[in-house]
Amino acid sequence: MKRFCMTIRDVRLAAVIALLLAVIPWCPLQAEDDTTLRVFIFAGQSNMVGSDSKVQDIQRFPPFAGLETPQPGVRFSYCLGRENKSTSDGWIDLQPVNNVVGPELSFARQLTSNIKAPIAIIKVAAGGTHLGGDWNPDEPSGFKMYPLALQWIRDALADLDERDIKYRLEGFMWHQGENDMFNKEYMDNYGRNLKNFLVSWRRDLNAPGLRFYIGELCTKTIWGMDLRPRMYAISLGQKEVTDNDLLAQYVPTSHVGVEIGGGVGLHYHYGTLGQLEHGFNYADAYLRNIGHLKEESHALNNWPYAQSSAVKLFVLAGHRNMEGERAFVQELTSLDGKSELLNHNQTVAYKYSIGGGYKVADGWEPLGPAGFYDTFGPELSFGATLQDNGVSNIAIAKFTHSGSQIIDWTLEGSEAKSRNLYPAFISFIRESIQELEAKGHQVELAGIFYHLGENDMSWWPFRKGASERLMSLVAQSRKNLGIPKLKWYVSQQPPTDAKQVNNIDVTAELEKAIASDKHLIHIKVFDLPKQEKQLVIDTRGIVWLGETIARKYLEAQ
Repeated sequence: MKRFCMTIRDVRLAAVIALLLAVIPWCPLQAEDDTTLRVFIFAGQSNMVGSDSKVQDIQRFPPFAGLETPQPGVRFSYCLGRENKSTSDGWIDLQPVNNVVGPELSFARQLTSNIKAPIAIIKVAAGGTHLGGDWNPDEPSGFKMYPLALQWIRDALADLDERDIKYRLEGFMWHQGENDMFNKEYMDNYGRNLKNFLVSWRRDLNAPGLRFYIGELCTKTIWGMDLRPRMYAISLGQKEVTDNDLLAQYVPTSHVGVEIGGGVGLHYHYGTLGQLEHGFNYADAYLRNIGHLKEESHALNNWPYAQSSAVKLFVLAGHRNMEGERAFVQELTSLDGKSELLNHNQTVAYKYSIGGGYKVADGWEPLGPAGFYDTFGPELSFGATLQDNGVSNIAIAKFTHSGSQIIDWTLEGSEAKSRNLYPAFISFIRESIQELEAKGHQVELAGIFYHLGENDMSWWPFRKGASERLMSLVAQSRKNLGIPKLKWYVSQQPPTDAKQVNNIDVTAELEKAIASDKHLIHIKVFDLPKQEKQLVIDTRGIVWLGETIARKYLEAQ
């Protein structure tokens, strides 16, 4: 059980909440009221609009099937776009607009599945707009989004008043900031501008207790790589506000799916899958705040290892495919002989930290599907393959962040210091070992199984530095863990085949670097089942990947 410690911030928050409950009848923490309409505002730029998503693609992602159809009972009012705006004629049933998938679709379904109260969504968004200019409450410029949005929201709320519908403003979902990166003044003052933005909305909507959910800019996009310092600056501004505003919350989104584009595959937008997951993140944040989030918990019925026995610990680590971005549990039943992977294996203790800490196991669980959005990684077939070949007393610990690049795993990291994973990664391994030892076991760290960064293979500067950064990570981990001969098993899928990056033979560079280290095993998973997209591996491929790296381990013994 996690310990709770009351901080000064907690005391302040409690005092503010008490005041709000006393004087503001629509305070968002009044979750027990199931009759009042809860109104949510969605606003921002292209990744709030849903750019580069397609309604017909929803059926490709089983957890979100059905969201292509209207959601009766969920009121929806929208104004989308810049020069040529798409607008609703008053309130309509929530549905996709212009064949585009927005985060509001999955947000609404997640809410209506967990609360009884009716909900409504007002959405005003336009791609390529700035907080410093277009959305500036005091001196709006360009497309003057702030006054436009304010009027649209006021009109929608006035219509509810005219119909004598009781409502309360429940939350403001904001995803924006990419365009402010390109203007130094806007970038440097993003935190100050965002603070003023929140203050202005609460004043202009007469809603002093309005809670804001500030969406993280996705570090998995191409801008998360080639504009890393600028994106980091925006994140610092956002966190400055959410750290100091008791009713503002930072919502991680870097672990969600991102559209796979042409050429090298990297993209600027979430696309269909990412948008569906994007909305899910906001819904979970809201439901957690009101105490209505149903957290799945899978406990070990009995500790699976005999007292004082030796345990082999396998650490799995990496990026989007080790996380399992496009592997869905619903598709396992269609794969011959793989449906048993859905069962939680009580003979294997499993713990995880995925999405850069977005989801963390509550202690050791039985090995089974544990990814967010009904996803799973290669750990399921990896563990099954080891056991099928007579390896017993195994434990698996998985540490991933699909929104990372190899540089984030090195000790040095980058100028984006908050994205540095190395300290948390090493601590995770140490804690896993210590927890097993505390139960009386002798622990053998059997190896670290690392799937090489997929995005790193697609951007020239990172592809060029991939082998050097990998070797730095391996060497540093051995030093800090005190295991000079620690085995690393590095799996590599086919690198991006595009003329922009093909002048760097990254496979040859990896082979050359790895050849000098007899405790480092290079696993070329170049014969994956045929994949629809580059960079990402689907359900069948993830199962195959787990089986393959397990067999390579067995061959090395």
